[in-house]
Amino acid sequence: MQLFYSIDVTESTTEFTFKKDESKHIIKVLRKNIGDQLHITNGLGWLFIAEITVPSINKCKVSIISKKLQPKRNYTLHLAVAPTKMNDRYEWFLEKATEIGLDSITPIICHHSERKLIKPERFERILQSAMKQSLSCYLPKLNKATLFQDFIDQNFAGSKFIAHCEDSDKKYLKQQLIPNENTTILIGPEGDFSTKEITQAIKNNFIPVALGRTRLRTETAALVACHSVAFTNELQ
Repeated sequence: MQLFYSIDVTESTTEFTFKKDESKHIIKVLRKNIGDQLHITNGLGWLFIAEITVPSINKCKVSIISKKLQPKRNYTLHLAVAPTKMNDRYEWFLEKATEIGLDSITPIICHHSERKLIKPERFERILQSAMKQSLSCYLPKLNKATLFQDFIDQNFAGSKFIAHCEDSDKKYLKQQLIPNENTTILIGPEGDFSTKEITQAIKNNFIPVALGRTRLRTETAALVACHSVAFTNELQ
């Protein structure tokens, strides 16, 4: 199955026209024709089955013939990850984490952050592509880049963790995770969180955790955290 994405397809949509680039891909590359069926999601959980009615390379038109709301997980995962110095590393994390499964991503700007600007449009495209590739109907929400202090001052339901590398009293994340509970995890930049940031997070009820015995890159740490949550819940 190949999955297409458009936020413009809703529960009440009966007909839909793809944009030019997508239309060309469907008709010229995939060689679809009138009567062929396509699978479409709007990233909000809906899976639509559509039938091609006008096989145009400029405006491929389809008719929605069925729809189904896909089940959601019993928990949500919000990863707050500092942007990496090299953009491609962060993009790799976004792709793989989307494939594994998460709900929200917030780039956080920390004291040791070397990169303070992100490209949300490119990140969104990567998230969409990864969602389609993994045949998921839920698109993770990409939040705007947020200062560390502003982020931890927010109210988050469920468990809250900060993964850091300082020698201190902390347990492994996998020992602290609770199945079917909403989870927020902070992952710092290449230079790790500052001591002040760690203290502030703990005061705001974030639990300090380790992700393993070795020191991990930012993007690797984020992916390990994502997989740990997914694995903990899959065992239920």
